[in-house]
Amino acid sequence: MDILIKILQLLLSLSILVIIHEFGHFAAAKLFKTKVEKFYLFFNPWFSIFKFKKGDTEYGIGWLPLGGYVKIAGMIDESMDKEQMSQEPQPWEFRSKPAWQRLIIMLGGVIMNVVLAIVIYIVMMAAFGEQYLPTSSVKYGIQVDSLGREMGLQNGDKILSVDGVEVENFLKIPAQIIMEQARTVQIERNGEYADVHIPSGFLSKLIKSENVGFIVPRMPVRISGFAKESLAEKAGLKANDWILAINGKEITYFDRFGNFADSVKAHTNDKVEVLVDREGQQMNFLVDVSAEGLLGISVGVDPEHDFVWNSKKYSMIAAVPAGFVKAQDGITNYLKQLKLLFAPEVQAYKSVGGFMRIGSIFPATWDWIRFWELTAFLSIMLAVLNILPIPALDGGHVLFLLYELIARRAPSEKFLEYAQIVGMILLFGLLILANGNDIYHYFIK
Repeated sequence: MDILIKILQLLLSLSILVIIHEFGHFAAAKLFKTKVEKFYLFFNPWFSIFKFKKGDTEYGIGWLPLGGYVKIAGMIDESMDKEQMSQEPQPWEFRSKPAWQRLIIMLGGVIMNVVLAIVIYIVMMAAFGEQYLPTSSVKYGIQVDSLGREMGLQNGDKILSVDGVEVENFLKIPAQIIMEQARTVQIERNGEYADVHIPSGFLSKLIKSENVGFIVPRMPVRISGFAKESLAEKAGLKANDWILAINGKEITYFDRFGNFADSVKAHTNDKVEVLVDREGQQMNFLVDVSAEGLLGISVGVDPEHDFVWNSKKYSMIAAVPAGFVKAQDGITNYLKQLKLLFAPEVQAYKSVGGFMRIGSIFPATWDWIRFWELTAFLSIMLAVLNILPIPALDGGHVLFLLYELIARRAPSEKFLEYAQIVGMILLFGLLILANGNDIYHYFIK
């Protein structure tokens, strides 16, 4: 059921993105009185699931969910319609329009994807605002796993900056390390300041592991509740007490929580001394241990209690510039991610994912807030990928149109035809790489 929900969210998100993207081309073409022959959600080789014709345009839904397309008359595209291109140009065809109009038509899809992301961010900020954990609020330092220790960090370190640049939002530190290909992290350790030098090859290992939780805030061990007839509750312990030690063995934080279970079980049918912090005051309690080696408590973390979160509310007016800024940051960050593909040391190309990887980022339960956040991100991703100067993508067409505007002559139709073929081969290669990585990651690795 979880997988089905993820698939449905992915299909709905991609459908929205494809329709919006193709509508950008469609609307621009109609604006300049250019004939649009087809407008399809998903591809329809051999047959369509659904179709109808209105005016000059056939609208439909294909059976192959790899995107969608509009077929504009007189344009060399993935349809490779050579018969049409061999005839005399007609006034309503793409090739008969001025270069600047054709440029706007080709940019229409990318522009609409960016606009969609901006609109989603504006609405979400106006409705929900923003909340983040300031790095300065992580007062107990960090907790790291084996990957974090390999990087050179230790439990309790306080991160001050990455390559000398302060990161205001603590949860963005892993992304900052990866996307900026950081070399050093500045920390405070036991009251002293130090530089942690990131080992060579570490970023490649980090990306391959997909472990963004190698650095998390260090959390105190707090009592979150009690079992029925709890011995600890009878002894006077209360919810939200911060456990500091059991029989003198330090607990304090979850990275030392292993001492807790061992210390309690070692005193089955006996008593243990529990040292807690209750609202800044240290208190000792003598607690009976059950025959099962339990105190009758549950422990957890209380982020709202232990950290000061920054929250910001926006009016609809204030949300507009904030939405533009968030979209701009999203584009910048995605460009940085693409840059990693060409960094030999990082080897990010080995972690390029296809539809399975994209689908996995959706939650297993239907969460509309998360759905629209991810749709906005994917809309930016689609815009950036489509504007890359690769033949067969919008960016390839834009590149040739810019050449035409500057050189005042268009590339030959034969050249555009060959470029389209090369571009399609490149795209199919990338598609095979991405989805091949998925198959290896989920079924072989």
